Amino acid sequence: MSKPPVFEIDLARFATDPYPALKTMRAQCPIAFVPQLGSILFTRRDDIATAEKNIAVFSSDQPEGLMNKLMGHNMMRKDGTDHQTEKKALFRSVSPITVRDHWTAVFQQHATDLIESLKPTGQADIVRDYALTLSANCLRSLTGLTNLTPAEMDATSQQMIDGISNYAEDPEIEAKCHAATQLLDDAIDDMANKNNIDSEPTLLHVMLESGMQFDSIRANIKLAISGGQNEPRDAISGATWALLTHEYQLQKVLSGDIAWLQVFEEYARWMSPIGMSPRRIATQHTFNEIDLTPGDRVFFMFGSGNRDETHFENADQFELARDIGKSIAFGAGPHFCAGAWASRAMIADVALPTLFGALKNLRIDSNQPPPLMGGWAFRGLLNLPVHWDS
Repeated sequence: MSKPPVFEIDLARFATDPYPALKTMRAQCPIAFVPQLGSILFTRRDDIATAEKNIAVFSSDQPEGLMNKLMGHNMMRKDGTDHQTEKKALFRSVSPITVRDHWTAVFQQHATDLIESLKPTGQADIVRDYALTLSANCLRSLTGLTNLTPAEMDATSQQMIDGISNYAEDPEIEAKCHAATQLLDDAIDDMANKNNIDSEPTLLHVMLESGMQFDSIRANIKLAISGGQNEPRDAISGATWALLTHEYQLQKVLSGDIAWLQVFEEYARWMSPIGMSPRRIATQHTFNEIDLTPGDRVFFMFGSGNRDETHFENADQFELARDIGKSIAFGAGPHFCAGAWASRAMIADVALPTLFGALKNLRIDSNQPPPLMGGWAFRGLLNLPVHWDS
């Protein structure tokens, strides 16, 4: 038995594009300690899927973790009964039935209103003008925090994401995260005082109705915002970019040969908007002949697992015809994302078909700065300038 091997990374290069380093790790040292991140990284799909189910060893309960410190103790950082009780309480808001019968129509109205306002302009930045705004408006409705503006929803989400991935301990990033969580606490308090039994099945409403402790309600709303804003925003804009740069595959989608859900699922595999989830080693354990010590921090690298060559041929390519059954974009164990059905509806049922159905001859604007992408724990486009025939 041995300690994990050490794998050094260039942190700036890793943030720009983590996939070359992760590919090397999968081949040479699939479980390795990365000193620049102060963590042990799991990079192969099957190792992640196996370990994520073993909550007795790979615990989500991280008292000293950044998410707990900055956002409160939410269900994502709990295991066992505590996790399941809170997940069950809020699931009524985001279950497949509720999404189908209620939220999809709400999301569609937001998308229709936004597209109608954009259509006459003939040009936009898809990240800023469509994906960000649509994701924020849908999330305002879903959480019940309609007292926030779309810009506030996006900013607080990004500031929390930056905060909980701030392993370099930048004090400015931490301060912005604290400001964001205070703004959200105030908004939650304000809307909770207005809540009533006739409210929509928002996350805030169903959790209040369940009798959940208010600190947990706050923490879980912030959890929903941290992932529920950036992941749809990045998936909407990223999938749009992927289709516009793969013309043959776009035509297969527009002709109806490939479903919009497949577009979303393959993009989520290929680029993994949420690329990592941390765990704490709770007890002495040996995994694949590597000794793990209580207190060790482990990162499950979903983005790497989703490009594991063992399961995905030409894994670095965006290919809509592939089988994505082994994708772990939403997790692989008891912490499988509760918002997966809402995300699929927002993106595959509403955002993408509405965008491509309404804007004729949609294309990337070559006269504007080219699209840029960044991030390793959370990854997405920073801009996507487009125009169309208005």
